[in-house]
Amino acid sequence: MSGPRKYIAVAGNIGAGKSTLVDFLRYRFGLTPFFEPNAQNPYLTLFYDDMKRWAFHSQIYFLTHKFRLHQQLTDHPGTVVQDRTIYEDAEIFAQNLYRTKMMTPEEYATYRALYDAIIGTLRPPDLMIYLRADVRTVRRRIKLRGRPEEQSLPVPYLRRLHDLYEDWFARYDRSPTLVIPIDKLDYIEDLVDRIEIIRTIERYL
Repeated sequence: MSGPRKYIAVAGNIGAGKSTLVDFLRYRFGLTPFFEPNAQNPYLTLFYDDMKRWAFHSQIYFLTHKFRLHQQLTDHPGTVVQDRTIYEDAEIFAQNLYRTKMMTPEEYATYRALYDAIIGTLRPPDLMIYLRADVRTVRRRIKLRGRPEEQSLPVPYLRRLHDLYEDWFARYDRSPTLVIPIDKLDYIEDLVDRIEIIRTIERYL
């Protein structure tokens, strides 16, 4: 793309359609995508077997690699789009683990101190897109995409994440924001919705 480099971020609950939107934007606008480093996390299997034992280790891994990923996208010469941000790691997932006592107060305090030090050095997005979807919608999308590790996610867990996302986004002030109500907008199949999303995002590019 010509013009100055931009950084677009896509946030949202599990199953909200972040990867789908990132793929849509990368092909529509020629953006470079940056995805989550889930597959490389050596603690994930251990975490799912014993969450209380491995929650802190897993979250520190994600925070470290999200920091590295953020540095890479900041140094990239083109316009980039990111699937889930470093902010969500702390404000949603680590927060949830702490509230459900999977992380001790000492572990969480250590994690937050590191997170706060890191984000003070980071360039915020030029646009934060929040995919807002109710729990019924994300449950349906999770079932449709069929990832085995997600099929048994309990509804209370998804609801807690949803509430944390709503609380975090209400406080988020690091960049301009765009809310896409996934329950009512279908930018993949509906041409009118697609044009609306394209026009909105074009203003930031």
